[in-house]
Amino acid sequence: MRCVRDIERKANLAPFQDQIKVPFMHHQNHIHPGFAQLGRLARWTITVSFAAMICVGLGSAAKAEDQTDFLKRLSGQLAGQSGQTVQEVAAASQSPFSDLSALGEALYFDPNLSANRTQACATCHEPSMAFRDPRIDIADGAFSLGDDGVSLGDRNAPMAAYAKFSPKFHVREDGVAVGGQFWDGRAADLAEQAGGPPLNRIEMGMPDKASVVSRLQEDEDYVAGFTALFGDDVWSDTDAAYGAMTRAIAAFEQEDEQFAPFDSKYDRFLRGDYKMTPQEELGRVLFFSQQFSNCNTCHMLKSSPTAEGETFTNYEFHNIGVPRNVATRSANNKDVDFTDNGLLDNPLINDPAYRGKYKTPSLRNVAVTGPYMHNGVFADLETVVRFYNKYNSRAKANQTNPETGKAWGVPEIEDTISLKELEQGDALDSKRIKAIVAFLKTLTDARYEPLLAD
Repeated sequence: MRCVRDIERKANLAPFQDQIKVPFMHHQNHIHPGFAQLGRLARWTITVSFAAMICVGLGSAAKAEDQTDFLKRLSGQLAGQSGQTVQEVAAASQSPFSDLSALGEALYFDPNLSANRTQACATCHEPSMAFRDPRIDIADGAFSLGDDGVSLGDRNAPMAAYAKFSPKFHVREDGVAVGGQFWDGRAADLAEQAGGPPLNRIEMGMPDKASVVSRLQEDEDYVAGFTALFGDDVWSDTDAAYGAMTRAIAAFEQEDEQFAPFDSKYDRFLRGDYKMTPQEELGRVLFFSQQFSNCNTCHMLKSSPTAEGETFTNYEFHNIGVPRNVATRSANNKDVDFTDNGLLDNPLINDPAYRGKYKTPSLRNVAVTGPYMHNGVFADLETVVRFYNKYNSRAKANQTNPETGKAWGVPEIEDTISLKELEQGDALDSKRIKAIVAFLKTLTDARYEPLLAD
């Protein structure tokens, strides 16, 4: 049954295969601890039984432990070592999925969880394309097409890689909002985020949780897997079953190998396995400089520029004065006067002072996850750096968008711009701008390096 499901999953993603430039990846299921334990148990049983026969054959006075008692004692020890009860180990061994993450992977790629059975999590967050929407031919990649084949969102789909490191949404004592998932932080964590798209009418389009749970129950593997991993009562409560689904997807998204490998050129540089080019090194120095740029003001989490595990975001919310994406909205018959309220759309926020602020995104894989900004208004990474530079240079050339040849455009929301942070640092010349772009390319995961433009 799993083989059939794998074939169906690949077939459902076939429309996007022509855009995949690196090997398509699937999570490699590992043998569940329950199976491994049972295997060891069987081997040890044979060994002990054989040893017992030898003892009896030699006329030993020592009495071998009864085999049934031995199995009970050993299974109890194994369950204790794994943190599970004997019943849980036995139940999990009956699951078609090796663990919660494996179940989450199947769910992540399953288009049957959308109204017309055409859209999965992977549709907008494709693993082989750095977990972004690969459909760059739709709305210039700025907005994602929904399951209905007509609806377009108003925000650019965020990269799902490294998302697990974002803290739960909160507002600090100094009034700065931090963390959460989505551009406006409205989901506290990965599990809550995973529950959003299936019920969003312009995304996966399912009418309610009960409808999603009904779809899950159509699949006998899901039925068996959910029961084994969450208990016999999981299907008796819609919220419980839906929550189990989101927890499984979140477990998959927390896997380091696929979502957070930390194996870019920059990471290899920190470990002494890669030497930066002169241009990349200049960009690195400028990026982390407190004097020459403002990059690290928001895009640095660790206290040291040489610390491993840097996510290149402090997860704070800021308004950087991004203009409306008038061109793409107009070309796709969307209201060009639409104003995105950003953080103010978060149900936990009601202060207008937060209007127009968005969570600072990670710069991991930034060179291969364009277009950029919350509305996908900029296509090129160098354009983004030049946009920031406009705050520190009044030269006419730096007040022009190189993609349009016109002025940058009026900020979507002007009265909450983080000018204090944006006006730090000196104006950058073209050499330094290109060096920063070269450094940002070194933040690309090793498996996505083939996606980098020359």
